[in-house]
Amino acid sequence: MSAGVLSLSYRLNIDGVRRVVADARIEESLLTVLRERLGVTAVKDACEQGRCGSCSVLLDDRLVLACTVLAADAVDARVVTVAGLGAGGPAADIQAAFLAHGAVQCGFCTPGMVVAVTDLLGRRPGADEDEIRDALAGNVCRCTGYGRIIAAVRDVQASRAQAAATTGTVRWTNGA
Repeated sequence: MSAGVLSLSYRLNIDGVRRVVADARIEESLLTVLRERLGVTAVKDACEQGRCGSCSVLLDDRLVLACTVLAADAVDARVVTVAGLGAGGPAADIQAAFLAHGAVQCGFCTPGMVVAVTDLLGRRPGADEDEIRDALAGNVCRCTGYGRIIAAVRDVQASRAQAAATTGTVRWTNGA
């Protein structure tokens, strides 16, 4: 570290695993720490200005853009990336629907989209199309034109509603 730069060490809870961040600069974003210090590449780095949604994560069950949050502010919080949503987890059906509907083209925006959709459906399982579009407004996709993404979300909603009606249980909520 250069003279005059405040550095520190702390722990972050990333996808349920406590990780040590050593000798970090106090001004580093959560995105920088995730990707460059901890090697969490499931979180994508695109604009670094909070405009594209590629770095979307859940911070204590709240959707945030990792590039706009200081990593030091995430100490003692739960950070969940698309990788932490896991196979068989709350986003498995979302990921499958994205594939089935061709909502995955280059794949760069997909992790952020999946996190945003997971957040939306955790809060508003029956969101209408306007709410879906609003929830995804902060996520830029240059390949699909959003039609396929919205179709995938609607398919997940229908499948979850049918499962809930059949079993009488809700698949997942984010606690909000």
